[in-house]
Amino acid sequence: MKIITICGSLKFKDEIIQSALQLELAGNVCLVPIIPNENKSLTATEIKQLGDLHKEKIKISDGIFVVDINGYIGKSTQSEIALAISLGKEIWYASKNE
Repeated sequence: MKIITICGSLKFKDEIIQSALQLELAGNVCLVPIIPNENKSLTATEIKQLGDLHKEKIKISDGIFVVDINGYIGKSTQSEIALAISLGKEIWYASKNE
């Protein structure tokens, strides 16, 4: 069992949820990004807070699973990958499982 943080663009929210389900059914614990309700706008402060907390999830994880549909990795996800690398975390990519 590993603790895995899911990373990826929120435009892939369905794929993020599906990846978390598959990883948990394989016996892992998944930490997922908060996906805001489409009808709720977040302030810049709230967005920063959620981003900071997501980085804390990476710090307590064994590794990250990057949901990179069609190879897409945005700026935020790139910074999360860089953090995981700097911490010596394992990194898995959805594109290698497609």
